[in-house]
Amino acid sequence: MSDNLHDIAGTLIIGAGLAGLFTALKLAPRPCTVLSPEVVGTGASSAWAQGGIAAAVGLGDTAEAHAADTVAAGAGLVDADVALSVTAEGADRIFDLLAYGAPFDKDSEGKLIQSKEAAHSTNRVVRVSGDQAGRAIMDALVRTARDTPSITILERIVVDDLAIADGRVVGAFARRTDDPMADPVLIRASETVLATGGVGGLYAVTTNPARVRGQGLGMAARAGAKLADTEFVQFHPTGIAVDRDPCPLATEALRGHGAALIDGDNHRFVFDTHPDGELAPRDIVARAIHAKNLSGGQAYLDTREVLGAQIYEEFPTVAEYCREAGIDPVKNPIPVRPAQHYHMGGLLTDQHGRTTLDGLWCAGEVSSTGLHGANRLASNSLLEAVVYANRIAQDILTRPAVSQVGRLALAPSLHGPTPFELPMDAIAALRTTMDRDVGVVRTPEGLRRALQSIARLEAQHAPASRAFLNMTTAATVITAAAWLRTESRGGQFRTDFPDPDPAQAHRRTITLREALAVRAEA
Repeated sequence: MSDNLHDIAGTLIIGAGLAGLFTALKLAPRPCTVLSPEVVGTGASSAWAQGGIAAAVGLGDTAEAHAADTVAAGAGLVDADVALSVTAEGADRIFDLLAYGAPFDKDSEGKLIQSKEAAHSTNRVVRVSGDQAGRAIMDALVRTARDTPSITILERIVVDDLAIADGRVVGAFARRTDDPMADPVLIRASETVLATGGVGGLYAVTTNPARVRGQGLGMAARAGAKLADTEFVQFHPTGIAVDRDPCPLATEALRGHGAALIDGDNHRFVFDTHPDGELAPRDIVARAIHAKNLSGGQAYLDTREVLGAQIYEEFPTVAEYCREAGIDPVKNPIPVRPAQHYHMGGLLTDQHGRTTLDGLWCAGEVSSTGLHGANRLASNSLLEAVVYANRIAQDILTRPAVSQVGRLALAPSLHGPTPFELPMDAIAALRTTMDRDVGVVRTPEGLRRALQSIARLEAQHAPASRAFLNMTTAATVITAAAWLRTESRGGQFRTDFPDPDPAQAHRRTITLREALAVRAEA
């Protein structure tokens, strides 16, 4: 084992998206090592964020108003104290990003330009070139991180297991992505930060990078971490309905700009469901489009009147997606469908980003802080990532160094030679199962069928793939939590319990042991 041990000075950060890199920058000059499964900046969900980052920096806007909108969108489950504490830090984190080189849109007087998105009461979303905020922010952070001496970036490295010694996380077992037969290496660190992103790749139709498959959620659950709100999965209403994986996204900002959702008869059908129409909370809009599709109809996003040819200038990413699909948004409305977009659930995390496992912090989509509730407010995800990344760094910087010596619990994958090639057919089957049975609308029959399918796929393929075991683990805790919540609220809609239950208007935690018990009963 000594040949496969690598000690690092300082902190290990697993994941190189917005949360991971921001944590590393805020830790400087304390040494840290950042692990990225791809070339940094190319595979992170953060880089794909189109809308922008929400923050109360405009004239007349307040952190209290932003927090109130967050609470309202969260369908009764947002922790109001968390919401206010996060929105109160928004302006400072925007200024941090500006200092790191993020080229946010500004007017002729140098003031930040802000747009309005669904369920916001005012314009407060800071953007870059209309729909390129995620990419521009990530590019700026990558440049800054590479120029920061205290940050070591290791690329094409993935983690399948956390390393535990005497009940404390002391690092992780990492391996190269370009050598499926290479033995994992134990990277031992004084602190470990999980910033691995969400669960998009568990679904057949998703706006997220394919590699983001719930690995962090799965490995932490297997290590014993307590999870929260895992049943709440957000589906973006306006994925562009073309045959591409991942599904290209038509940003929320288009509807904030005035684009209409219509059916084949030019009827703005979402108003039949909610008085805010296209600007209703995402779960409501997604279900309206889903119902339209189930009835044999097609939903369209119509930008022709409000943007016309300006879409190519103001929203170049969406315009390019349309061009690649043979759609001219100047002449024709854009066909859309719901697509898995964000996971409100994750590792239960306190105000400092600490998980229930000693030695492990987490930030970004893999966490569950209480900010998002049952239905995330648009563009709050990037804000949460930078706020908690900063908090984690400050928390770590105030803690004394911890000895890394202890009795190590070896990951099962290290007991004998095990190939790490992914079972692609099994992954495709899992994604189809989750899309069909744990998607926009859930039925008791579908949830039961999903639990059975996940168990069968895990038994057949997980023994030879720790990465796939992390995927089936993440799928299990999502589906089991959806089964246990016998109501409809936010990102969870059950046909057998179509209404919210006031008695269940609270966050719910779950462990892997509890989820496996639910799966066994299925």
